[in-house]
Amino acid sequence: MSCQWTKSVKLSCIILLTVPFLTGCWDRLEIEERAVILGISIDLAGSEAEQEEDEVSHLRGSFPTPEEAMIRVAAQIALPGRIPLGPGEGGGSSEGSGETVWVIDVVGHSVDDALMNLQQQLSSKLFYGHLRVIVVSEAVAKSGLQNVNDVLRRNSEVRRMMWMIISKGNAKKIMTASPKLERVPSLYLLSTLDNAVKLGKFPNDYVGLFWSNSSKKGQEGFLPYVELMKEQNINLLGMAYFKDDKMVGTTKPFEIAGYMGIKGLNPAGYRGVANLDEGAIMIVATHRESKFDVRIEGGRPHFKIYVQTEINLEEIISGQFLVVNEKIIKDIEDENIKSLKKSYESLIKQTQRKGSDIFGFGEYLRAKNPRYWDREIRTKERWQEAYKDVVVEVSVNTRVRRVGMKAK
Repeated sequence: MSCQWTKSVKLSCIILLTVPFLTGCWDRLEIEERAVILGISIDLAGSEAEQEEDEVSHLRGSFPTPEEAMIRVAAQIALPGRIPLGPGEGGGSSEGSGETVWVIDVVGHSVDDALMNLQQQLSSKLFYGHLRVIVVSEAVAKSGLQNVNDVLRRNSEVRRMMWMIISKGNAKKIMTASPKLERVPSLYLLSTLDNAVKLGKFPNDYVGLFWSNSSKKGQEGFLPYVELMKEQNINLLGMAYFKDDKMVGTTKPFEIAGYMGIKGLNPAGYRGVANLDEGAIMIVATHRESKFDVRIEGGRPHFKIYVQTEINLEEIISGQFLVVNEKIIKDIEDENIKSLKKSYESLIKQTQRKGSDIFGFGEYLRAKNPRYWDREIRTKERWQEAYKDVVVEVSVNTRVRRVGMKAK
């Protein structure tokens, strides 16, 4: 009896361990049955939106209507069998290539409400696993991204490696653009930003990093600020920086280099002009390093930033007979130090006026002097006010590494 009981227990364990592996794809969903969303744009809706909206999430007069202002959401949906799968199928659009995506716009009181209205119009289930880009208009960003962030962070299908972009003007125009270098507009946006990071034109700032920085007590988030040009290409205008979930300002394109210099981010991909007595030359940064230091003086934090940059001489703009010697190299370094210091201090003061610490000075203070933080700051709101009055000193050192060769 004991031997038979042991065999029964072993058999039961084997069956219990095997059953989970026999379930197969019980919850499978064929790709043809999914509406794969590649990109989403979000704009403020006009006065006609209320009449355009269907009563999907509420009934006028009986089920309460949300009080939030209405938005217009455009979704870029991949057409089955039209997306290029290999190098031979990529590249710009041609007359016989046909459309690769289908752009549908709907209105709603929130992002989730609008997407539910979109699902009401489609036979396939919406799928967000391949969502790569979200374009938000400047007007929506200034009113606040709390709703946008909330619905995306709660959706398990949304990747943290996608990009969120702030658009100057209408965001839907970017969703419906027809770039020449790529048949899929969302993939063109994605490659534009990924390559900007590789070329040193923009810091790595996926939406997951943006959410992480925005949730910190001593730091704020920023996003790429772009504009659609007349040739359907995207121009990177700068950084859109936030205070809590609201956009409070933008930088100029060259000020992106200032942010990356202060943070010591590489590669360095921006060029600048150095004006000397002998003429003007073009220089390019190749490498950066930075170090923060903080001390408490007079009851206020004092930050010191040490920035080390390496530059190459790219070209002589004016000064035909300018001879590059040790004196000229020293003059180039001195002029670059003066220009960088002024640029860095200007960008810091700009963010201080808005109370938007995109550099993470507050987080550095929390790490290095937690007692002061717990006694004087404690909350994100108090740091936003304290950041306006902190003292930040910038020390810059530059070294010219290469001047190139010129045949005689």
